[in-house]
Amino acid sequence: MKNRIPRGLIVSCQAAKGEPLYGCDVMHYFARCAVAGGAVAIRALADEIPSIKREVNVPVIGLIKKDYKDSEVYITPTKAEIDCLLETGCEVIAMDATARFRPGGETLEELVSYVRSKNRDMALMADIDNYENAMAAEALGFDYVSTTLRGFTIETKDRQIPDFSFIEKLIKDCKANVIVEGGIWEREQLEKISAFNPYGVVIGTSITRPKDITRRFAQALHLK
Repeated sequence: MKNRIPRGLIVSCQAAKGEPLYGCDVMHYFARCAVAGGAVAIRALADEIPSIKREVNVPVIGLIKKDYKDSEVYITPTKAEIDCLLETGCEVIAMDATARFRPGGETLEELVSYVRSKNRDMALMADIDNYENAMAAEALGFDYVSTTLRGFTIETKDRQIPDFSFIEKLIKDCKANVIVEGGIWEREQLEKISAFNPYGVVIGTSITRPKDITRRFAQALHLK
């Protein structure tokens, strides 16, 4: 197992297509602020990784979001995205590790083997949605298992996140380093998660997406 990430808070600094900050080349500034505030690692899209690595000296978890017509998988879906990420200098590659059909019929096992054949020292993070897929990812040799896709697949869309009972069971049973991600907005949520003793926690939207932060406050404001 490759421990490329220290234990602690990981901040996701991403601006995907359709978001106000997309193409503005500012994610490295968010990363600088995150590290100054105590983040031990950054999760980022491939295009942003070079500038982030010039700005901060912490590990980067890299991914590529790309839509394919024949699949619902969009986080590092194929070998083509793996090839791009291997050139970025990231310490960890994150990929969808659900049981969903992948573009072109590639399998998760094939992608893991492909990464290992290209760079045996590269650490891998499995973005999972349920218990079965988490344990399958562990069996495939993923170094980290993250709850990233809980609540975002058809099978889990009705689950409220953070899903505390799921998190507790996963941390208890999974031998890979469990990373908790998804739906964390309050200190109280984080304190409850901390009691389960995960390897780390990823927070993104509530730190690095001003539009969503603003909307949350605007919706809470009720003027008479």
